[in-house]
Amino acid sequence: MAELIVIGGGLAGSEATWQAAQRGVEVLLYEMRPQHQTPAHRTGLLAELVCSNSLGSNLPDQAPGVLKEELRQLGSLILACADEMAVPAGGALAVGREAFAQRVTERIGSHPRITLLRKEVTAIPLSGVVVIATGPLTSESMAREISALTGQEHLSFYDAIAPIVEADSINMEVAFRASRYGRDAEEGGDYINCPLTQEEYDRWVKALLEAEQFPLRDFERGDARFFEACLPVEEIARRGHQALAFGPLRPVGLVDPRTGRRPYAVVQLRQDNLAGTLYNVVGFQTNLRWPEQQRVFRMIPGLERATFVRYGQMHRNTFLNAPALLLPTLQLRGEKRIFFGGQITGTEGYVASTASGLVAGINGARLLRGESLLTFPRETLLGALLHYITHADPQHFQPMKPNFGLLPPLEERVRGKRQRRQAHAERARRSMTRFIKFDPIGGY
Repeated sequence: MAELIVIGGGLAGSEATWQAAQRGVEVLLYEMRPQHQTPAHRTGLLAELVCSNSLGSNLPDQAPGVLKEELRQLGSLILACADEMAVPAGGALAVGREAFAQRVTERIGSHPRITLLRKEVTAIPLSGVVVIATGPLTSESMAREISALTGQEHLSFYDAIAPIVEADSINMEVAFRASRYGRDAEEGGDYINCPLTQEEYDRWVKALLEAEQFPLRDFERGDARFFEACLPVEEIARRGHQALAFGPLRPVGLVDPRTGRRPYAVVQLRQDNLAGTLYNVVGFQTNLRWPEQQRVFRMIPGLERATFVRYGQMHRNTFLNAPALLLPTLQLRGEKRIFFGGQITGTEGYVASTASGLVAGINGARLLRGESLLTFPRETLLGALLHYITHADPQHFQPMKPNFGLLPPLEERVRGKRQRRQAHAERARRSMTRFIKFDPIGGY
């Protein structure tokens, strides 16, 4: 049997590779790191997380939680490794960043049908079945190849990553542990919270807006658009003085134990590694210069002496105009031997990226085996997400994260938002359970 070629060893590429190999297909996985790094990656590990260590809600009645459960039903490598490497995060699934990537790398490297090649691919193979999962940080040479292949310019947006601080540098005489609404009160809370009074908030926002930023690089100047789901903190502040207080710093569901009252605003930090020695500043993606980050973020009560092990930074992301280019099977419309997977398809976020990689890998393997390709039912969140990115208006297409609004209406009217979410989740579970019988090779 011919080999499947997968280009890109991120979440989607690793998942696609695993799914194909599990179905008896020999896979060549190309990853350019560590020889050629991206602006955001720091290691040569597969499936390295760069923007956050959280994979979003794990709750069964929330859309990200439903998608995770579907991926578990489908035998996802990424979800299995994430569950093994999970760290406390309330109702979310968060992982020890390096431990998670190391586990994925070990699993891929030990599979007998996978060959991992540390080499940059600068040209799309002219024959054979190929999965392109190069991600939003696709290299310039591959971006040119994709642009030439699709016959149109791919789109671009700007993304930013948040800083990380050492846990023992956080002043716990000011900061306190809690999750919103006391969801994990018995365990002391999965988040560290830095409370601000109105005066402290006002002073901090003023400093944030006056802080110096990194200038855009030449290749970034032509299309300076931020992606709404991952705005830099200073960009949010420019939208209004209270924008942060009603956004990532909203204090709802939290009580400062020092005062017994809800703070005016709260900066939350989330555990970033298994050892609990590093914490990610939640929602603090930024493009401030590094000395400015240290100066401005140390104005936050509790972070006065914070030690930064990684500063935030901004980088360019790319994605396809998927409605014009891709089928729900994730095949390229004009050349169906080529599949795309991951955030480059417009599936936004770690788990959605994994999901599209999973489908590309399954269908790539099925094409090689001479089997019919799978289009997942729209009643499942996976099917609904892929239907959206391949059927949205091409003139106004933007990346989409999993949400219940993508699903078809329920057959019967259900009153109450929570009840509707539960009904959608249960219908999705039943639909996926029925559907996976069509792909018995996966060994579910």
